[in-house]
Amino acid sequence: MAELCEATDAAIIEGGGFGWVEPQGRAALERHFRGVLLVPERELLVARLDGHVAGSVQLVRPPRHNEAQAFGATLTHAYIAPYARGHGLARLMIQRVEERAAALGHRVLNLDVRETQTTAILLFEALGYVRWGTHPAYARVRGQTVAGHYYYKLLEPGRGRSTEQVMGRGGEAG
Repeated sequence: MAELCEATDAAIIEGGGFGWVEPQGRAALERHFRGVLLVPERELLVARLDGHVAGSVQLVRPPRHNEAQAFGATLTHAYIAPYARGHGLARLMIQRVEERAAALGHRVLNLDVRETQTTAILLFEALGYVRWGTHPAYARVRGQTVAGHYYYKLLEPGRGRSTEQVMGRGGEAG
């Protein structure tokens, strides 16, 4: 837990995509992560570098009562601590979230990101995420209003009908 909190604060200080603008300190982050672990629709995945926690991401599934949107999930709070960047951990972490979401039966993975997080934007676009919209007043960071971009990616299941078939976009009838 200490490594997770340290990596999170380091990413926040560097402007990394966690939603907080100011470092929260260990006690607040411990409460946050313990809360995350209690929510049935959330999964916390961590990235490690040389055996030490260096970042994390959360996979959020729709609540059980939201049957209409059960095919989708959300990737949120993705970051790698600045001291662990440049090793391909972010790409690997995002790919693992995609694999986990597909394994759970989700066909779409959604995310949003501040326009100022250009490295994250480049990574998501390189991994095939499609930008579908921009919110001009998405966040306030150090007194400035910044836009946010919204993305989605279609996921393919390990077996069964393709996502294109399920969504009615072609392919053979099954």
